[in-house]
Amino acid sequence: MIDITHKPTTLRSATAQAIVRASDPRTINAVRQGTVPKGNVLESARVAALFGVKKTHELIPDCHPLPIEHAECSFELGEMDITITMRVRTIYRTGVEVEAMHGASVAALTMYDMLKPIDKGIELHAIKLIEKKGGKSDFRSRYREALTATVIVCSDTISKGKKEDKAGKAIMAKLEACGVRIAHQAVIPDETSDIQQQVRDAVERGSDMVIFTGGTGLSPRDVTPEALRPLLEREIPGIAEVVRDFGQARTPYAMLSRALAGTIGTTLVLALPGSTKGATESMDALFPPLLHLFGIMRSAAHDGPDVPVQL
Repeated sequence: MIDITHKPTTLRSATAQAIVRASDPRTINAVRQGTVPKGNVLESARVAALFGVKKTHELIPDCHPLPIEHAECSFELGEMDITITMRVRTIYRTGVEVEAMHGASVAALTMYDMLKPIDKGIELHAIKLIEKKGGKSDFRSRYREALTATVIVCSDTISKGKKEDKAGKAIMAKLEACGVRIAHQAVIPDETSDIQQQVRDAVERGSDMVIFTGGTGLSPRDVTPEALRPLLEREIPGIAEVVRDFGQARTPYAMLSRALAGTIGTTLVLALPGSTKGATESMDALFPPLLHLFGIMRSAAHDGPDVPVQL
């Protein structure tokens, strides 16, 4: 199965459809009146659909076991057909479209099995996905203007050439995958003056975001949060909370990170962990949804200071 451990947990939903078509209108009337010899077709199909949803991962090799938190199967009876609608919801790292389609398919097959004794011309049609929500495409920013970023690695050892930078490269790779252009990159020692100068320079250049990696731990030389906090006009605690929460689910030491986030004007400033793993996981937790911030900030700037910003 594909590795999904790097994905954030979000509310996922999917709606699927299947159509059971009869060759005689009397078949649908029998379903409606409850006179089918094998029993109540709609209730049997509904129960079968729920089993189908829950057992999807047992039958489809690459499907992950999911904590299905809501499943609903409904029917619309026409003159010659029955439309099955299957809705599934979960809070997890991957979507439920296959589960919804499987549930609709099992409901349709159940109807076929129950109706074939009275209608040899029963057919199954239009098993398809109608809608899915909650995946990464739903959380991509609708703000289409090109964004730029400055990436700064804070490390005494890397700045002296004693160690290779991997965290900064991981951050830049993620940004580029999200369509963000790297305007500037640098490696600096863990010095307050150097950190603050990099921020001032980036803001002056017009960078949309300045991302620091390193210096957020608890060693005496870890000073990135202390250097940045006095420069921030508005701190955004929720961003750092997401970074720690995402990391804590993967290592018990993430709670020791002092990740920081805030803005200077319309420039976003982030201080992320310096380890490659910590930086990668932080970027996975934040991007691309965090890019939505720029749409909010630009809209607010356009509308004027008296317009409330909804978050």
